Amino acid sequence: MTLLLLFPVAGPLLVAGGLLALPGRLRTHRVAALVTTVAVLSAGVALLVTTTVAGDIPVLRVGGWPPPVAISLAADAFGALLVTVSAVVVLGCLVSAVGSGDDRRPYFLPLVLVLSAGAYGAFLTTDLFNLFVLIEVMLVPSYVLLSLAGGIGRGGAGRVYVSTNLLGSTLLLGGVALVYGTTGAVGLGDLAGAARDEPAVAVAGGVVLLALGVKSALVPVHDWLPRTYPVASPVVVALFSGLLTKVGLYAVIRIYAVVYDGDPAYHWLLGVVALLSMVVGVLGAVGEGSMRRILVFHMVSQIGYVLLGVALFTAASLAAAVYYLAQYVLVKAALLLCAAAVRAGRGTDRLDGTGGLAVQRPALALAFAGAALSLAGLPPFSGFLAKFLLLRAAAEVDAWWAMTVAVLVSLVTLLSMLKIWSALFTGEPATDAVTGRIGRSLVAPPLALAVLSLVAGLAAQPLLTVAETAADGLRDPAGYVRAVTGR
Repeated sequence: MTLLLLFPVAGPLLVAGGLLALPGRLRTHRVAALVTTVAVLSAGVALLVTTTVAGDIPVLRVGGWPPPVAISLAADAFGALLVTVSAVVVLGCLVSAVGSGDDRRPYFLPLVLVLSAGAYGAFLTTDLFNLFVLIEVMLVPSYVLLSLAGGIGRGGAGRVYVSTNLLGSTLLLGGVALVYGTTGAVGLGDLAGAARDEPAVAVAGGVVLLALGVKSALVPVHDWLPRTYPVASPVVVALFSGLLTKVGLYAVIRIYAVVYDGDPAYHWLLGVVALLSMVVGVLGAVGEGSMRRILVFHMVSQIGYVLLGVALFTAASLAAAVYYLAQYVLVKAALLLCAAAVRAGRGTDRLDGTGGLAVQRPALALAFAGAALSLAGLPPFSGFLAKFLLLRAAAEVDAWWAMTVAVLVSLVTLLSMLKIWSALFTGEPATDAVTGRIGRSLVAPPLALAVLSLVAGLAAQPLLTVAETAADGLRDPAGYVRAVTGR
């Protein structure tokens, strides 16, 4: 079982290297990328079953070296869930890339595999320095993908994207160095509770969390996201949405739970950042005039919901946050892949009033409607249950201010989704509304993801069980610490 921990990282990297030696063989690239991602998904499911049903935390120390010398990988329910969900998103993006033509760009598929390997590794690593390395493994191909699949303005957006992420990486490396300088360790197990006991470690860890906040696009360090993501193709944005910012958010949650031991002294700060992210993100979406730009601003907003669950730091709120994060990754990918289909069919995803897609492309309209209703938090989709669980957790600790903001932001989110629906899907189709072909490979992925959201809402118990197990591990990380330290 421990060897399954290595495959999500080593498998995509090895396959990507092999594909680079076979340029021009598009069919081979497609098959290899799909098979590799399906294999990673299978490994993620196996790890998920092991961590949730059996209650084990498998650990792999590469090369057999003892800690802290070895490069260690470990999977608890939280990490295994995100590996699984991320693999689902990558699989959907690979299929959509066939229909959009993105995968015909030079080295597109090897770059996607390298990016995904970095993300999977970040979910599984057990020390801060390797977290930095794997984030860089993930970011380097993203620089190229943004340039390869970018549109008008990609030069300026690329400069903002690269410079911001380099700044974040510099902060992250500096923070890791400070942590090592104050403790002599970078392993999460060795750092358990250190920030709660030592103010110097808390300050050093704060630099790490600030850097990860930049990479997560949390307010007030979020401005780079809406300035850069809308320039990339919708398929690439969907890939970035499911992996890049979620790695940063995962790391924030993991470090706060283990290194800070959920210190209540910082709950108010996390709460303020969460609410600001929710409000600023949703208000930014209101004035945008394209499907992609609206959805990108909602990325900022929805990340705030997840962080709110962490700020409350109760068993119920953490379970709600984990459930929310898992279903949100799928829902947002579905919406952005809908944008990819709209752009392929109409040549643009701007809300210019030439609608009628509900008549011309009913399956696409169904996919968008399901994902949009879930994002806004309407039943019976998973987004409704996620927000209900979060509101209930807030009510248990009398956080009425958080509940009020969450409800109001959901209402504005619904208005944004209705804005897209009325502009692109309703009405009579114009004769020139569809300029290209929207094939099955463009419609099937978002439709499948929307169906998953519906299933996660109607038959929520399996995912809730995983979320509760992950929440227990975050609230009391003693089992994770014992597993990764071997003590």
